Amino acid sequence: MESRPASALPSVRARIAAFAAIIVAGVCGALIGRSIVAVGCHGNCASSRAAGTIVGALVAALGVAIVAVLVLRALGEWKVISADPGPPMPGGEDFTPD
Repeated sequence: MESRPASALPSVRARIAAFAAIIVAGVCGALIGRSIVAVGCHGNCASSRAAGTIVGALVAALGVAIVAVLVLRALGEWKVISADPGPPMPGGEDFTPD
């Protein structure tokens, strides 16, 4: 049985959790955007509410997507580093920095 090479690809569970977080953030952003427009607008505000809903959803989803990508990259790097710790620190195992 051959061993697989180390991969920086995060687990499927982590990718599904990141996708779910982006969807939830988009829904929450849409609700917040719609509510902000509803509070400030009087009269016929259908197009303003739609615009607030879309902008809120996009801003929230984009923000969480950026954080999710950074977290997934960090998880991938951590996985690779833990598989191959590399050379020991200078000074040996007993070395403690000042």
